[in-house]
Amino acid sequence: MKERELIKKIAKLETINDQLSAELNYLERLTRALGFADGLKTLKAAALEMLESDHKKDKFN
Repeated sequence: MKERELIKKIAKLETINDQLSAELNYLERLTRALGFADGLKTLKAAALEMLESDHKKDKFN
């Protein structure tokens, strides 16, 4: 691969990284505004807990 192509790919990956970082920062602020004390970390824990609870309910039905 030529240097020019590599530079173009790097630029594209940097753009994607910037977009993903911005989206994660937005989601972090949004989840904190909704009351999740530690943002995405707390949301993830709550979602996993809900899935586990649903899984346990399905075992008993």
